[in-house]
Amino acid sequence: MKPLFTGLTDVGLLRSVNQDDYYLDPKGRFFIVADGMGGHAGGQEASRLATETIQAYLNTHWDTSEASSIILEQAFLAANQAILQDQRRHPERSDMGTTAVTIMFRNQDLLCAHIGDSRLYRLRGAKLEQITEDHTWVALAMRMGEITPDQARNHPWRHVLAQCLGREELRQIDIQPFQVQSGDRLLLCSDGLTEELSDQMIASHLKSIRVCEKAAESLIDAAKEHGGRDNITVVVIMIA
Repeated sequence: MKPLFTGLTDVGLLRSVNQDDYYLDPKGRFFIVADGMGGHAGGQEASRLATETIQAYLNTHWDTSEASSIILEQAFLAANQAILQDQRRHPERSDMGTTAVTIMFRNQDLLCAHIGDSRLYRLRGAKLEQITEDHTWVALAMRMGEITPDQARNHPWRHVLAQCLGREELRQIDIQPFQVQSGDRLLLCSDGLTEELSDQMIASHLKSIRVCEKAAESLIDAAKEHGGRDNITVVVIMIA
């Protein structure tokens, strides 16, 4: 199975600075989306450090005998340390942090790692499935049955993260295997997309367009048409 892929980011309609970042491995081995926070300079720096550190670690350790899950976890831990070190050098960025979602295709392993509320979706046929679970207060409350999905979508605390990179108390990096088959479409995205578009709308755009670049453009345009209140980043992967 050979992936076709593209990535696109947009500042949106209300923000003056884009604090999102993404990385596409030229060989199609791994893909990263990060959504920074902590002021203009801080958010930009946190997401940049995350994507650069993760991709550098994966490249360096790709051909070692280490298990793929260990390599992926260590890449995220290295990104966390890089952000913490930058915070110490630049106290004005002490509150910066970033979400991150990464998928990797290594040997027979297909893995996803994530922290925060940037997401991985898989479209198979007409069914769109969210592979990742958000690390937010609202998502936790919804899983515990304290609020409904409809309440969660408009809850005032929906952006409060329970986890992100750039924290000493980093507790958990979710790493999980997932499966793909020919015809599947994968989407990595920041919450600038999911804040504006429902899962049904996302599925519609992914189903109706056969070219990665056009799908990415269509998703970002739709998010801007529905408000564009945040930076919007998408990585679209089609499994041929």
